[in-house]
Amino acid sequence: METNPTPPNSPEESAKTKKTDRDQNGWLFIWDLVKVVVIALVIIIPIRYYVIQPFIVSGSSMEPTFENGQYLIVNELDYHISNPQRGDVIVFKYPKNTSEYFIKRVIGLPGEKVLIQNGKVIIYNTANPNGFTLNETYLPAGLYTEATTDQPITLGPDEYFVLGDNRPASSDSRFWGDVPSNDIVGKVVLRAYPFSQFTRFITPQYQTQSK
Repeated sequence: METNPTPPNSPEESAKTKKTDRDQNGWLFIWDLVKVVVIALVIIIPIRYYVIQPFIVSGSSMEPTFENGQYLIVNELDYHISNPQRGDVIVFKYPKNTSEYFIKRVIGLPGEKVLIQNGKVIIYNTANPNGFTLNETYLPAGLYTEATTDQPITLGPDEYFVLGDNRPASSDSRFWGDVPSNDIVGKVVLRAYPFSQFTRFITPQYQTQSK
């Protein structure tokens, strides 16, 4: 006796086709999910931890440039290929407690001498052995930079002198010394929040004024 084959498009065949389609769709979804995870691991996470990183300002030491609670984007890649420049605003590990992070402005570079005198910052280096007064146009008019010593501070080959823009309210290199290059996390490049104050920051250009 001959058995009749299942006619095309019978309920049994349709059920099998639907099950096969569901299996294929399920595997496609899992494969897409795996690709997303791989992309995150290979691209997004390294960017987050090694290229840019967000920081929230805490305190008033950088006012009026940055205020408490503002959300900043820090470029961590730049200092792997170049050195910090005078005027850069940087995030770094506090040398006295590296579990804390500070934000300040780079004032003195490796090998230089920094003297604070009569409320002004004077820089001595090979190009200016007699010293020049730093023209800090980003500071409020009339702001006085208090000195903690009447002697110049000499920086080593990998040391930076940093100050807050709000000098009367800033704990900085005047009080606890230099910042080693290894403690520097990166340079502030954007204020991302609040949105109404979104700003890209560029390192200021200083005019050399003789002492």
